[in-house]
Amino acid sequence: MSGHSKFANIKHKKEKNDAARGKIFTIIGREIAVAVKEGGPDPNNNSRLRDVIAKAKANNMPNDTIERGIKKAAGNANAVNYEYVSYEGYGPGGTAIIVDALTDNKNRTAANVRSAFTKGNGSVGTQGCVSYMFDQKGQIIIDREECDKDPDDLMMLALDAGAEDFSEEEDSFEILTDPDSFSEVRQALENEGIVMAQAEVTMIPQNYVVLADENDRKNLQKTLDLLDEDDDVQNVYHNWEEA
Repeated sequence: MSGHSKFANIKHKKEKNDAARGKIFTIIGREIAVAVKEGGPDPNNNSRLRDVIAKAKANNMPNDTIERGIKKAAGNANAVNYEYVSYEGYGPGGTAIIVDALTDNKNRTAANVRSAFTKGNGSVGTQGCVSYMFDQKGQIIIDREECDKDPDDLMMLALDAGAEDFSEEEDSFEILTDPDSFSEVRQALENEGIVMAQAEVTMIPQNYVVLADENDRKNLQKTLDLLDEDDDVQNVYHNWEEA
């Protein structure tokens, strides 16, 4: 993304208050529960669970919290009834927004998401209305200060493991993968002791929208804040250039 660092955004999110950190842990806890239900509690035999554990560690979730979540899900597998739902829509100025949620009540989640769009002067659209503007990719961000590996060696390690692209920023490295190759690339980096600030499959905009109008910026931020506060919402992707 031009104009600012992806890594700076990650640091900003991690430095939010305790309530925000609690939301992140709630999100990851639900992902652990679903991964255990679908593939079992042993990460050695469950690549999805391995990826969620890596995401948990990147967000500084304590190991005992991770282990408790796995044990709880394994002991109550039949009680886990979360399901994934996705919404697409438009914010002010033609911005595109995708919302991924993990919910036990789709009616509640749909109403909350619709309300967040409406309060920010946007609207929920039909499935597929904006997702074509994004590419689904595995994205790994590495803090340069946390990595003592030579950049060329790191690039070759990632590419040899199956990564599609490697790029350098002043404060970080970014590795992009096909979603199907993400687990293998992430595991190869972990095996080499590489600390990852972020490691997940995400939606990356093909182009970004600059909002010149201050009211549009305020309204879009209102929608994003409301979505961020909703416990059912797992991820929000948008193509607003915030620089």
